[in-house]
Amino acid sequence: MEFSSSEPHGRPFSLLLTGTALGLAMLPLTAHAQTDTPAKDSDPVEVGTVAIDADAPDYTAEPNSPKYTAPLIDTPRSVTVVTQEVLEDTAATSLVDALRTVPGITMAMGEGGQPFADRPFIRGYESTSGIMVDGVRDASSQSRDTFNLEQIEVSRGANGTMAGRGAPGGSLNLVTKTAKADDFVAGSAAIGNADYKRATVDVNEAVSEQVAFRVNAMWQDAEVPGRDAVYDNRWGIAPTITFGLNAPTQVTASLSHYESDGLMDYGHPLDTVTGEPVTGIDPDNFYGLVNRDFHDTEVDSGQLEFRNNLNDYVTIRNLTRLSRSKNDYIATNPDDSQGNVANGLVYRNTKSSNSVTDSIVNQTDIQAFFTSGGIQHSLSTGLELGHEETERATYSVSLLTPEGESIPRGGCDLVGAGAISGYNCVDLYNPNPNDPWTGDISLNDPTETQVDTAGLYLFDTLTFNDQWILNLGVRADDFSTKTSTGLSNHDTIFSYQAGLVYKPVSNTSIYASIGTSASPSGVTAGDGNDNLSTTEEDLKPEKNANYELGVKWEPAGRNLALTAAIFRNEITDGHVAVEAGRGAAQQAIGEQRVDGIELSATGNITEAWSIFAGYSYMDSEIVDAGPVNTDQVGNQLPNTPEHSASLWTTYDVMPKLTIGGGATCMSERYGNTANSKSVEGYCKYDAMASYVINDNIDAQLNINNLSDERYYERVYTTHMATIATGRAIIGSLKFKY
Repeated sequence: MEFSSSEPHGRPFSLLLTGTALGLAMLPLTAHAQTDTPAKDSDPVEVGTVAIDADAPDYTAEPNSPKYTAPLIDTPRSVTVVTQEVLEDTAATSLVDALRTVPGITMAMGEGGQPFADRPFIRGYESTSGIMVDGVRDASSQSRDTFNLEQIEVSRGANGTMAGRGAPGGSLNLVTKTAKADDFVAGSAAIGNADYKRATVDVNEAVSEQVAFRVNAMWQDAEVPGRDAVYDNRWGIAPTITFGLNAPTQVTASLSHYESDGLMDYGHPLDTVTGEPVTGIDPDNFYGLVNRDFHDTEVDSGQLEFRNNLNDYVTIRNLTRLSRSKNDYIATNPDDSQGNVANGLVYRNTKSSNSVTDSIVNQTDIQAFFTSGGIQHSLSTGLELGHEETERATYSVSLLTPEGESIPRGGCDLVGAGAISGYNCVDLYNPNPNDPWTGDISLNDPTETQVDTAGLYLFDTLTFNDQWILNLGVRADDFSTKTSTGLSNHDTIFSYQAGLVYKPVSNTSIYASIGTSASPSGVTAGDGNDNLSTTEEDLKPEKNANYELGVKWEPAGRNLALTAAIFRNEITDGHVAVEAGRGAAQQAIGEQRVDGIELSATGNITEAWSIFAGYSYMDSEIVDAGPVNTDQVGNQLPNTPEHSASLWTTYDVMPKLTIGGGATCMSERYGNTANSKSVEGYCKYDAMASYVINDNIDAQLNINNLSDERYYERVYTTHMATIATGRAIIGSLKFKY
């Protein structure tokens, strides 16, 4: 696929080059304008940078994005930063693993038009379109590894001002590793049960006082504990180089290549009577086919960042990111839509996707600190220009018996299991993933989607005095999309945020805030806008709003942050069916809301005792489901547990010995708005111990899912639920020189 400059939707390169040129041209203009600006009465607030001491574990950090204009204690919204230390101590190697440490987030399943990938639900709403990398939108659907991440920033509540379109429940910013001004070689080698093997290396070399090079690499070969035949192999490499480390102007160039190879696990079928996973089967059962199923991903990205500190008060950044992402799979859906489970059979229905997404984004940010009329301003403004192109197709998979007879869709009970059905039907209690399936697979014609966005935003934190702070933000996005099937959509959407902070003392903040976002038709599906349909292409965007009251406290003399918040997150103008039947007409009249409470504690209770913990209570409700689904009014939202909590804590029992442990708990979740499909709540427990062998080498042991609890972590709206992995025992050696 190539970007074209001859069609209306093919102008991204000229727009992006123009944006880059304007951003760079503003450097001397801004510097000249700043010369006549009086100095602030006090030192500028340090935001957008993170200082990490690699030798001292730290569970607290400030956001890295330039869109944050104040430290977290003065930011009037719920924000959690998952640091590299938390990732390492908990042995989190994927984004899914990492987000388990943040209550109020669930991961949903993909099926059919919703590709199987990272699909976070935050405060009750899918926020896939709110995933960013280094503050820039990451458009594609994929499953992400953590090997090249410095930290993960989770901002909860409708967040259109930061993320642009979508982000009804919040946004994620994945901060990548960059070159530092020192020399080190670090890494790890790990082995575990289920043939787990993983190695990482992190090499940083300061070539001179001004130039540094860094490369991160990862290799993994592993099966999945407690799941027959399922495996998860990955490898990746990410080099970066920075020029001007100690100069006002810095240029950073980064590349990243990541591949994964595995089997997609759709779990177990749901009982059509109870709506819950079928009972009485071995939790290890995998209903897929090793000889047919596959899941391959490949992601390549390149990033070029210009940063100029014009003086102590003004910084400008221009970042261009190009990426190509491939998500290719055939998966077995253990389908019971035809009642096969009652006969002891499972229909091996197939779900598939072959998608390639190319994207290019250019973003210019300007940060300025100044005083006007006695009010201190911490301002950030920017322009985002982006273009995405996606080709997505599905596979046709033959469902024939050895005699060439066609199997009715879902009707495997008519022909029986095993060879007689061509192994398209399998025994519910004794599936064999290595069945010799010999059907045919062909790729269907793809659908092409193009998406263009242009976003302009402004944030400002106004400090009136030591007690009162006002945070404001506004954003406008021009969004357009079209598909090769003739569908198109164009919207101009506006988002804003406002928050008032009162500080009775310097280390305590009490705040009230509101934030909004808007979701045009189809944006939650990932892979461009492949979920755009004829029933919704002309609908106005869904409107999202978050109202929040909270308090933040950082006890004096401790590196500890305690927060508490109550909130309402709601959707109005939701897209709902107004006629019966599949593909029925829709209108923007739906309404949903989530009322909740969040508590968190991150940091060091003492010099030896660290904690990363949180609790979320969410009371979700469908307020208006349209004229067709009136019986759903009052129901809970899918993927929105009433209670969720996580705790991770470590303690230095000796100078060289650290022990740690944690728990993750979640109450019942529904898979659909009818609340007829669900999985039970669960608690799982983890443990860790690490020992300092010498100044350069540490040994660490992690036992995740200590009690080997077999629970379901995702439930789909119709057919199936995925079962969590069993006990994982991982021993690793970590080194740094």
